[in-house]
Amino acid sequence: MSLGAKGFARREWGPLFGTVRAGLVTRGWRAIPMTLTAVCLTSLFQIVQNQDWGYQPVQDIGSVRAEDPLWLALLRTPLSLFVPALDLPVWGALAQILVVFGIAEICLGRWRTLALAYLATLAGTLYARIGIALGPDGPLGLPASDARVVDTGPSAAVVGLAVYVCWRHRAWWTGGLVIVAMVVEVMVKNNLAGKEHLAAIAAVLLLVGFREWRERSQRGGVEPRPGTRSWKPPIRS
Repeated sequence: MSLGAKGFARREWGPLFGTVRAGLVTRGWRAIPMTLTAVCLTSLFQIVQNQDWGYQPVQDIGSVRAEDPLWLALLRTPLSLFVPALDLPVWGALAQILVVFGIAEICLGRWRTLALAYLATLAGTLYARIGIALGPDGPLGLPASDARVVDTGPSAAVVGLAVYVCWRHRAWWTGGLVIVAMVVEVMVKNNLAGKEHLAAIAAVLLLVGFREWRERSQRGGVEPRPGTRSWKPPIRS
């Protein structure tokens, strides 16, 4: 690896890698208890929903469709994160949760990770209703048939968490690559899942914009302290 590539990797992933490594070295698997619980819960839902007796109960507590009453969709949305889509391999969902949720839990804490995951998933759930109301003719619209599509799985939460963690640790290129990949996904396969991923990103970017604005407001008129990135030693004449 060239010196330029090493420098880029250090700038892009150094702070993030250092935070994750420190968490795992000092606490091991105890650093990600929520993530491990989520992996176990997703595995349990996968096993149960593939049983003749278990499919309907899982649908009743964690399956979301745009045609459902809004109150019911909101009630089911938290658990829908952990119900794997039946048409996708479960190992993909488990790997996403273990890696992305695990990194986020170490970097952000368990409760903030859960809140952001729910925000991203909720954004996708609400977008589905808006998109169907707009109709299939516009770029943001969806066909009426998508109202019957079962909307479960952690993908929207994973995308939202990835973008937020990249912002927190200034991994700009990585965060941008995630966003570009989701845009390309919609261009290649224009379906409900892809557009929900974009809705999740939009919700997280709005939160990031608010956080940036609030931090700038709190710093207004105050000279940055030594040790911060924006601090520079005073020039003496």
